Amino acid sequence: MPEILPGNLTERDMEILNILWESTESMTASQLIEADPTLTINMVQAVLRKLLKKNLIQVDKIVYSRTALCRSYSPTVSASEFTLLHIGQEYQKLRKHISISTLMASLLKGEKDPETLQQDIDELHTILEQYKRQ
Repeated sequence: MPEILPGNLTERDMEILNILWESTESMTASQLIEADPTLTINMVQAVLRKLLKKNLIQVDKIVYSRTALCRSYSPTVSASEFTLLHIGQEYQKLRKHISISTLMASLLKGEKDPETLQQDIDELHTILEQYKRQ
């Protein structure tokens, strides 16, 4: 599988990815514009090329749109997979300045709901035990 490159995306790139993630079907450029009328065909086509190059989307199928054949696009990763890839990529840039344990402690401090905090701690404990066994 080709490497997925989540970095350096603009707000517009993310808007189009979000539309694709929210859709249950693959979408053509025209359908993306229907979903967000602030988009233009030139803008959508440029973003689609960029997302294809980064392996974040794929041509899912070729479909008819009125009388013309069009590419229909779908994401290659889910929103949560993308987020984890992006955070991991950003962490690699900062790892000489912050340890994983310090990062996790900071994230846990930010959780205000005690029940959610306990669930997160329990889940982390399970994950750490699995890593110890490996």
